[in-house]
Amino acid sequence: MTLTPGRVSLLVAINTALAPFAIDAYLPAMGVLAASIGASIHHTELSISVFLAGFAIGQLLFGPVSDRLGRKPVLLSGLVVFLLASLMLATVGSLTELLAWRFVQALGGGACVVNSAAIVRDCFSGRQAASVISTMAMIMMLAPLVAPLFGSAMLYLSGWRVIFVFLAGYAAFLLWLMSTRLPETRDPNHPVASFPQVLRNYASVIRHREGLGYICAVSASFGGLFAFVTASPFVYMEHFGLSPATYPFVLGANVIFIALSNRLNIHLLKSRTPLQNLYLGLAIQMVAASGLVMAVMTGMASLPVVVALVMLYSGMIGLISPNAMALLLDHFGHMSATATALMGAAKFGSAALAGVMVGAFEIENLWPMVLTMLVASLFGNVMLSRLAGRPVHA
Repeated sequence: MTLTPGRVSLLVAINTALAPFAIDAYLPAMGVLAASIGASIHHTELSISVFLAGFAIGQLLFGPVSDRLGRKPVLLSGLVVFLLASLMLATVGSLTELLAWRFVQALGGGACVVNSAAIVRDCFSGRQAASVISTMAMIMMLAPLVAPLFGSAMLYLSGWRVIFVFLAGYAAFLLWLMSTRLPETRDPNHPVASFPQVLRNYASVIRHREGLGYICAVSASFGGLFAFVTASPFVYMEHFGLSPATYPFVLGANVIFIALSNRLNIHLLKSRTPLQNLYLGLAIQMVAASGLVMAVMTGMASLPVVVALVMLYSGMIGLISPNAMALLLDHFGHMSATATALMGAAKFGSAALAGVMVGAFEIENLWPMVLTMLVASLFGNVMLSRLAGRPVHA
């Protein structure tokens, strides 16, 4: 099969959309789900952090396997695990069951999504890779935009359990699509790494000063983003009193802004380097996070103010994530899935930690969310500057 940039972007985006669907589709049902299993909404929100942790581990474990066995076997196996776990989630009756099956579901999701950027790197490099990743991300943004709407509609029509049945159906569709439309992209002439070599490969990425800077930057941005995502059911539906039907539209505003910034990134890459765009995105995130802290501190954190500043913060993912990924893979094209796995594990691990910080302590105000976002932004800016250095002009 001929893999054009457009075809790669579409196939990889549909595959990568599995994660935002799994995270966002059940957010409008969080309160109803919590009541159904006899848990608080804050503790039920921890299922997001558990998913993110499993997703990180899945990428870390199965990225090297993908470099060894090929993209398709790992991708298809992960989809089977995700499908079965989703069906089990539709039957849970306790918080423990919910957390356990969300973890298994995430392992399968991590195994298939870790291949996305690696497939791009198998086919493209440099600015072309960054541009394809941005195009892929724009298509993928439809998932978190429509997933809460699907979840809200299914909640009202059939209850929260059908949301997980829907996720199983999406995984079944991906199984058919990827098995019939995606060829194997891994170069069979690349050497196969042993387990000790895999550990050395991970160590080589971690020891690479610039690469570690890119990993820290994207991990910090995701940590801040998921501090908001985890807290959003409480913040919007309980603190500000939005209904489950209205919540998806307010949440979707962030996705639209991310899509716009992805488009802006593609345009800016014609005259700027990926590193310059990465710095720009991190700087704007710092401004937005500082604004949120000041708004809460001064009592000005109304719904419009919080929505606007969160949109600005979230939108910068479109400038940060594709450029950090492209920059990292330029250094590690020979083991792209391993490098992708390490970045994925770091960013979703950071997101899980941020979710725990805002959800575990059941604090009934905005402070846990906004402080976590500010600390994450500070960390990302400082670590990129110290490890990767300042950008030079294109």
